[in-house]
Amino acid sequence: MLHIELLYILIAILAVCFIGFKKYVYFISLGYGFSISIVGLMLLIIFRNNLDLGYILGSIILICYGLRLSGYLLIRELKSSSYNKKMKNEISDGSHMTIPLKIMLWVSCALLYLFMTSPVIYRFINQSGSDTCYYIGLIITVLGILLEALSDLQKSKAKKKNPNRFVDTGLFKIVRCPNYLGELIIWLGVFVSGITSLSGIGQWIIALIGFIGIIYIMFSGARRLELRQDRTYGKDKDYQTYIKKTPILIPFIPLYSVKKYKWLVG
Repeated sequence: MLHIELLYILIAILAVCFIGFKKYVYFISLGYGFSISIVGLMLLIIFRNNLDLGYILGSIILICYGLRLSGYLLIRELKSSSYNKKMKNEISDGSHMTIPLKIMLWVSCALLYLFMTSPVIYRFINQSGSDTCYYIGLIITVLGILLEALSDLQKSKAKKKNPNRFVDTGLFKIVRCPNYLGELIIWLGVFVSGITSLSGIGQWIIALIGFIGIIYIMFSGARRLELRQDRTYGKDKDYQTYIKKTPILIPFIPLYSVKKYKWLVG
C-alpha cells in the first residue's frame, strides 16, 4: 500500500535533487547528502504529533549526516583547485546528456534515496516505537558517520601535506576506501534500525532494494577510485606494495581489487 507520507518525502527529495540539472554530478553528490537531510527534516514535520526521543534522535542523525557529507563535498569543490582540475578530466560535465536522460537520472536517484531511508521512514509510518533494535541501528549509523568523517579529515590533511602522494596513513592503513566503508556501516545501521518495524513484503522489498543498491554503489565507487589511482600512481613501487597488502573496502577480507568486475558501473 502506498502511504501518502512516502509521496510527500519523495517530492521533497525530488526538489532537493533538482540541483543536478545545474551539474549532473550533483544528483549523486550534493543532492545525495542534502536529500538524506531533507528526509530527516520531513519526518520531524510530518510526524510532529507522534514523536518520542528515539524518533527525534533518528531524524537528527539523518539531518546531521546529510549536512556533513554535502557540506564537505561543497567545501572541497569550492576550495580545492587541485581536486577540481583532476576531476575535470575524470568526470564528464554532462553536456552530452539529453534532458530525458537527466530526468531519468533525477527520478532514479530520488527513488534510491527514498528506498535507502525507508527502514526509518516505515518505523515512523507504522508507529512501531523506539525499541532495542532501533537504538542498535542508530548506534551503528553514528559509528559509520564518525568513521566517514574521520576518513575525510585524514585524507584532507594528508593531501595538504603531500598532494601528489596517495593516502596510506591513519584509517587508510586498514582499508583503501575507509570513507566508503563508513558509508556502508551507516546504511547497515539504517537497515538494522527498521528490521523490527517493517511490515509486509512490499516494505521489505523497498528496504532491501535501498540497502543492496547502496552496497552496489559503494563497490562501484571503490572500483572507479581504484582505476583512477592506478592511472595516477601505478608506477609507484610504494603504491604497488600498499594495494597488495591493504583490502580495498572491507577490513580483514582479502579482497584487494575490484577493477576486473566490469559489472560494477554507475
